[in-house]
Amino acid sequence: MTKVAENAAIEVMENHIDALNNLDEERLIKTLHFPHYRLAGTRLTCWHTSERYLADFRERAGDRWASSKWNTMYVQRSSNDKVHLLVEVIRLDNYDKVITSFESLWVITQQEQKWAALFRSSFAES
Repeated sequence: MTKVAENAAIEVMENHIDALNNLDEERLIKTLHFPHYRLAGTRLTCWHTSERYLADFRERAGDRWASSKWNTMYVQRSSNDKVHLLVEVIRLDNYDKVITSFESLWVITQQEQKWAALFRSSFAES
């Protein structure tokens, strides 16, 4: 495992959740590689470009969603240019009550000198 790669991956995740919670689309997009892939259940979704990413998230998260947080985050494996992170995601409403929580495996890679999320496999409901 490489600490440089792991630290870069964790920084991507911290930037991602902060940008998501602030609905900062420009900053959020910087935390992702495109095409970007998401496997939820057995359904694979691919965003070839960034245009619909945030809007699609808002639709999936639902009207009650106000913020998300990483409850846990563990490095599963890493190399110089790829890190697998096992994360527990918690979605909260405006009263900080849990809407849902689920585990997700995030694959953070370095491509063209940029660290960002390429893929995630989630046990989210949608």
